[in-house]
Amino acid sequence: MLAAPRTGPYTRAHMPPLPGWPRFNRQDAGIPMAKMQANQMRAGMVIEFEGQRYTILKQNIMIPGKGAAVIQVEMRNVKSGAKKDQRWRTADTVERLTTEDKEFTYSYEDGENLVLMDPETFEQTLVPKDILGERLPYLQENMKVNVKLIEGEPVSMDLPETVTLEIMEADPVVKGQTASSSYKPALLSNGVKVMVPPFITAGEKIVVKTADGTYYERAK
Repeated sequence: MLAAPRTGPYTRAHMPPLPGWPRFNRQDAGIPMAKMQANQMRAGMVIEFEGQRYTILKQNIMIPGKGAAVIQVEMRNVKSGAKKDQRWRTADTVERLTTEDKEFTYSYEDGENLVLMDPETFEQTLVPKDILGERLPYLQENMKVNVKLIEGEPVSMDLPETVTLEIMEADPVVKGQTASSSYKPALLSNGVKVMVPPFITAGEKIVVKTADGTYYERAK
């Protein structure tokens, strides 16, 4: 039995899907981008490079014996998760993608993923551990984190600027050393080594910058 013909004008919503018909979504409209110099890249930023989206994991300025300084960047492909090392000249420009920020609370680790909770809806979201790169050891239970989203998908995560950690091992204080003396190695409670002032001893707590893992101050 044939269906009764439709009266009135047809729209795309009334028509069945056609092979090859383009499906329009937010991505088709393009993600807002802004140009910036390569030396402005920082961990957590999302850029577009060679048609792919990458999250910056780590960047270092390298000054060769001859020639101009270059930016050495370790980044993670948002879609595949593959890591890539890339160099830019400091004067080069890159395309930074505009992201939407949303706050989550870190709950626990589940295999290769991190379980985050939305503080408003209490819904859980999984993000891959390697989204944090070398900042992962500074993630703490119940920590408030800022997740950057593109089209609802997590592409990067920011931690608080500093965390407080305990010194597990450190060389003893040497008589005559002052705060201006050379720093010494110490082992943090998260298993990471850090350079600390000579007056810091095992059992003390210090404040560490999460961006690069460096000593900031003795915890108050």
